[in-house]
Amino acid sequence: MSRNHFEVIILIGRPAAGKSEVIDFLKKTSPEERLQRFHINNFEEVDDFVYVWETFEIDDILSRHGKPRIWSDEKYWFKDHFIWNLYIERINLAYRKKLAADPHYHDTITALVEFARGGENGFGEAFSYLHEEILKRAGIIYIKVSYEESVRKNRKRARPGMEDSILYHSLPDEKMEFYYKTNDWEKLTADDTNYIRIKDFKVPYAVFENEPEKTDDPVKLGAELGRVTARLWGVMNKK
Repeated sequence: MSRNHFEVIILIGRPAAGKSEVIDFLKKTSPEERLQRFHINNFEEVDDFVYVWETFEIDDILSRHGKPRIWSDEKYWFKDHFIWNLYIERINLAYRKKLAADPHYHDTITALVEFARGGENGFGEAFSYLHEEILKRAGIIYIKVSYEESVRKNRKRARPGMEDSILYHSLPDEKMEFYYKTNDWEKLTADDTNYIRIKDFKVPYAVFENEPEKTDDPVKLGAELGRVTARLWGVMNKK
């Protein structure tokens, strides 16, 4: 890799695992330290939570005008499983627009792609929809917490009136259980400690261990993120 920074990091985990806290930490870190310590340059986020919230807003507008809701019911349960893959396609579109607007985009920018998935094939299915322009540049950081820890942190971060906030949105317990009680991360990484095979790509990955919690302490967060990005950087350069 000729550059000294990641071009794309796919930042994933269970809800409230610590993804948004990591990004907030990076925003508060000086550009010089961020690049030298974590190989992350000036960065831009592509977070599918923005699209999730927009889905609910659009359906609410339709309801107010007596029109049928498209993707969610009145309690914000999704009506069609494909919505999860539509969000990935929207990530693809947003990212490819950035490349089209600036062929030298990655000379100075690290793109952070963020999403959570659950279920027996949640991450695997999401990965299968990612565009090759992302996959050929990406490294994956998985923030690892148990389901129980995810529920605890999800409850803790809830702030009434801030449901649309990246840092403070949360899910009701019944949706946590329905959508996220299980996931397929261990299955995807069972055969290789460095790479996940996605389509025709071997995508490097590293695991941020966040239990006991480190993302509530900037010193611990920085140390773990340094360890994880150093490992991922090494694997990517070996590839």
